[in-house]
Amino acid sequence: MANTPLIQTQGLTRNYPGVVALDHVDMDVKAGEVHVLFGENGAGKSTLISLLAGANTPSEGSILVEGKPVSFNSVSDAQAAGIFTVFQEFSLIPTMTVAENMFLGREPGIGPFTNHAEMRRKARALIDQLGFDVPVTAPVAQLSRAQQQMVEIAKAFHGTPKVLILDEPTASLTDREVDHLFKTILKLREQGVAIIYISHRIHEFERIADRVTVLRDGAYVGTTAMDDTDEATLVEMMAGRAIKDIYPEIPHNPAEVLLEIDRLTSRGVRGATLAARRGEVLGMAGLVGSGKSRIFRAVMGLQPTRGGTVTWKGSDITNAPTRDVIGAGIYYLSPDRKSEGLDLAKSSWQNLNIDLMMGREARGAMIRPRALRTTAAGILETVELRESYRPKAVAQLSGGNQQKVLFAKSFGHDADLYIFDEPTVGVDMGTRAALYRLISDIAAAGKAVIVISSDLPEVLNLSHRVLVMAEGRVTAELTGDDRTEDNVLRNFFNETGETV
Repeated sequence: MANTPLIQTQGLTRNYPGVVALDHVDMDVKAGEVHVLFGENGAGKSTLISLLAGANTPSEGSILVEGKPVSFNSVSDAQAAGIFTVFQEFSLIPTMTVAENMFLGREPGIGPFTNHAEMRRKARALIDQLGFDVPVTAPVAQLSRAQQQMVEIAKAFHGTPKVLILDEPTASLTDREVDHLFKTILKLREQGVAIIYISHRIHEFERIADRVTVLRDGAYVGTTAMDDTDEATLVEMMAGRAIKDIYPEIPHNPAEVLLEIDRLTSRGVRGATLAARRGEVLGMAGLVGSGKSRIFRAVMGLQPTRGGTVTWKGSDITNAPTRDVIGAGIYYLSPDRKSEGLDLAKSSWQNLNIDLMMGREARGAMIRPRALRTTAAGILETVELRESYRPKAVAQLSGGNQQKVLFAKSFGHDADLYIFDEPTVGVDMGTRAALYRLISDIAAAGKAVIVISSDLPEVLNLSHRVLVMAEGRVTAELTGDDRTEDNVLRNFFNETGETV
């Protein structure tokens, strides 16, 4: 690894009216290094990479590439200097094909004409190299969010980067796709590319990171070699609190069974059986595609049931319409807040009021505007959403604050069962701690809670019982001291077909 930084910041600062988003940050990344940028939502990570990528200009300080000061007025300027960025928010043109998006502005030509066959061939070769499953001739509008993420990544790899910045690149990828991406990242590291990697998933760091830089409240906290640190230390640097303070003690007072699922069969679910009780948090663990989410999407009427029964408080609700299931007292928090959970153009007030009105309408209660405002204010206070954020369009909020609004909407229904599907996806540890306290309060109030998560520490620390799913079946039920990571992982690959 070279000693001279390939890219470096000196006193880098970005001011907005009344806000210091980035405060005199010094950072350096060497050639052939994977350097993780870590911090809570609002810590300054996005601001820093926007300056490095040319999307914004600094108020003070400087950026050096190979020891020479540079000034970027656009993303194109940064790319000309060898800095390519995969932003968390996609920049694809929906009506264009995958290949056209990948080569936009750099189309191979035959004289004055675009060589579409060559473009498709090169796009296919790069997609295959990354191990992604994306049809290069399909319009982007027809792709899933995960596939669009892959196209964004492929666009950056299509260039000849000296510096590659990846902002939450694995948020929508399966484990297999993550493996392919990491292999490509490590290959680029061997070729001398400097890689800046932004993620909330600490378990990924030990697989690829050389060093980690932590930001908090727009300021530099410190840089450490990954070999010299651990998860607990990084969390404490990031949040200013120990990891033991992240997960609350959740009282366990199991009472009557509210939801019973008996031999349920649906798309991706093969004869699953389980029960959810009041006063208990039930955790659902499994790999992507295990069926852990699909079983509850079937319960909610979001996909059809092919066999088996769903019973709620003793009544059969199998294949009931979604509105009726919600009205009966079951609330499902979707893992895709942007497509299924929130109206991004509306404020948090407006998003929450819609659910408050639906909840009161379902209970036959009168809708009084003043009472709605009072209730909404109390809920937004409960989820710790700052008052200054509440009038803003949800699209303008950070991922963590959007997730708080999503949680707030669930409280508008006063449900008896809350199903939280990937409740902290893309959310920092500080916001996670706030959301975990909410889950604890819900269980303590005698509600039933189901937590579906790909984050094993989250499942194990929040749940009183853990069900493991594989191949659409429940393969294990773990309680007490049996709730260990080893036991969960052992049952991820159980294909015996036995259910518990």
